[in-house]
Amino acid sequence: MESTVVRVTTGTREAVHDITAECGRFAAAQGGDGLLHVFVPHATAGVAIIELGAGSDDDLLAALADLLPADDRWRHAHGSRGHGRSHVMPAFVAPFATVPVLDGRLALGTWQSVALVDLNLDNPDRQVRLSLLKG
Repeated sequence: MESTVVRVTTGTREAVHDITAECGRFAAAQGGDGLLHVFVPHATAGVAIIELGAGSDDDLLAALADLLPADDRWRHAHGSRGHGRSHVMPAFVAPFATVPVLDGRLALGTWQSVALVDLNLDNPDRQVRLSLLKG
């Protein structure tokens, strides 16, 4: 198994950050066939396979805002207002995804991208672990 860590700065607002290119470069460097496992070692972030750039990323953030409002209802209450929802989000947007790799290329569908989903305004510096298990 080959593995690396990619660092991502998500900024000061909620983000759906495209990491497809980083995933593709890592898979290409390893070559061959296998499974790419994408994992964020954070309690407040997730990984989504989703269409990006056509409004779906904004729709995802809007759906999460409806489902997990940034208000004072959360028992986990340190940090910015509504921070507790960031700790609940990975139950809905898992902190991992697996993508098939064929001949060193991600076997994603036409409109699929790999994205880091981050609602946590208190920590803009993220790590994403990419691991390729070769077949």
